[in-house]
Amino acid sequence: MRILLHICCGPCAIMPVHDLRGEGHELRGLFYNPNIQPYTESQRRLGALEAWAKEQDLPLIVQDEYDPESWLRNVAWRESQRCAPCLSQRLERAAAVAKRGGFDAFSSTLLYSKRQKHRLIKELGEAAGRRRGVEFLYRDWRQFWKEGIEQSKAAGMYRQQYCGCIFSERDRYLGAPSAPRGGSDIER
Repeated sequence: MRILLHICCGPCAIMPVHDLRGEGHELRGLFYNPNIQPYTESQRRLGALEAWAKEQDLPLIVQDEYDPESWLRNVAWRESQRCAPCLSQRLERAAAVAKRGGFDAFSSTLLYSKRQKHRLIKELGEAAGRRRGVEFLYRDWRQFWKEGIEQSKAAGMYRQQYCGCIFSERDRYLGAPSAPRGGSDIER
């Protein structure tokens, strides 16, 4: 199958790309992550991904739309449940790009993280796929968590400290027990 793989960051892409290629799929990556703030962090993650993707001969579609106002409006007044609208925004875009590009399916490296809400990602991905008429390919890559961490460290990849949003950045310093554990990447 031709699969569009939404990629949140380079370290999280290692094992999903390896696994999907091992199954014989043709891959193209999509970097679309309007949640990542500030701009310098977004650029640092994108740069690390682009360097790794070039080494892996992984074609990328980069939709580097730094628009914090739009993302904040999307999660405003639902900060304690911010992951759902954030994940939905990214998966909806991936489904739209996959449909437009004639891909057989789309998936996301968000499914690699032990800190992400897999059931929610699966539900949102499948719903986006139904709306766009393209299959959402669910895979649980959490079993590769430690291996991916080791490979990203060995490769000297930039490994971020938080999922990307300003709330998770705050939470890593101040802690917020009521906040969702969306995707701190320090252990990736």
